[in-house]
Amino acid sequence: MDSLIGWLGGAYMPVKAAHIVITFFWIAGLFILPRYLVHQASVPVGSPEDLNWRERTARVRRIILTPSLILVWILGLAVATSYGFRAAGWIHAKLLLALLLSGYQGWMVSVSKRMARGARPVAEHSLRLWNEVPALFTILMVTLAVLKPF
Repeated sequence: MDSLIGWLGGAYMPVKAAHIVITFFWIAGLFILPRYLVHQASVPVGSPEDLNWRERTARVRRIILTPSLILVWILGLAVATSYGFRAAGWIHAKLLLALLLSGYQGWMVSVSKRMARGARPVAEHSLRLWNEVPALFTILMVTLAVLKPF
């Protein structure tokens, strides 16, 4: 086990556990934001329901997505560098996927902010499809972390 804990020492396992838990929160936020946007896209711009969806999406961004994204990266980089970042190719692939998923979050946040200003930049049907992106990334990232194929 000593070879797995690296510079984190005895904190390795608690930090890894925290990374996994916070990742659940992050992915949950990534599932809910596009779902909220689907509902917002179906109501008239400026209606009371539209205003409610604007507030809901802002809360998801502020309370779930932004804090969890920051913590996932801090904890994940700590675990990865302690594990032996240079020696584990699967970590590089997982890091790339996390970077792409972070970009997805940035794009979804920008869509939600444009929708809050009254635009509808993405069709409701497309939002439903984009809602599946976190599931695909979760499957790939968990598979990499469990199987460590390279």
